[in-house]
Amino acid sequence: MSETDSPDTKFRRVMLKISGEALMGDQGFGLHPPTVERIAREVKVVHELGVEICMVIGGGNIFRGLQGSAQGMERTTADYMGMLATVMNALAMQSALEKLGVFCRVISAIRMDEVAEPYIRRRAVRHLEKKRVCIFAAGTGNPYFTTDTAATLRANEMACQAIFKGTKVDGIYDKDPVTNADAKRYEKVTYDEVLAKNLKVMDASAIALARDNSLPIIVFSLDEPGGFKGILAGDGTYTTVHG
Repeated sequence: MSETDSPDTKFRRVMLKISGEALMGDQGFGLHPPTVERIAREVKVVHELGVEICMVIGGGNIFRGLQGSAQGMERTTADYMGMLATVMNALAMQSALEKLGVFCRVISAIRMDEVAEPYIRRRAVRHLEKKRVCIFAAGTGNPYFTTDTAATLRANEMACQAIFKGTKVDGIYDKDPVTNADAKRYEKVTYDEVLAKNLKVMDASAIALARDNSLPIIVFSLDEPGGFKGILAGDGTYTTVHG
């Protein structure tokens, strides 16, 4: 551990990637405020350890570009609509964090100066140094790229030490653990194994980008209370994707 690392955690700066669906709770659509607040509390606990936190939130609870294009909408238009959905989620999370006393900035890849800052890398790094949570919204600003790829891109640009992918299950399994009782969880798996076995962690471009920059991906359950903090402290159940 270097001198700049937080004394109680393994990482100094991390990217937390969560899906839009994680914000809708038991609802079938939209935002569930108590769920947003619960996740915000998890972030606050880690933030109080001195860890600098970046976040990327998907937009699937409001609109998913791929589904729109599958229903006949032009893919580019559908993807831009999905990006706008991620901005709505980012603003909801910002509101929940600030309610808990955590300073936060929403930084959008698509300019909308009335509600979010434009993405300027050096400014974003400065926010992190000032211990503000940075929520990166609107993906990469380009169609055909998912929020997984956006999270990996921003994690590299911000010099994050790991990506934490919060999911419904406590790691990566060889098959769906919800429908298969004999599903086996991986403790560690390589980037190449994820791609070769088509394990549904992140899309292939995100995995390749992480591999090319030796950025570990830690997959854990967002539904496990205290899970985010526990893993940073070296405890908990999770899967690490590594080189």
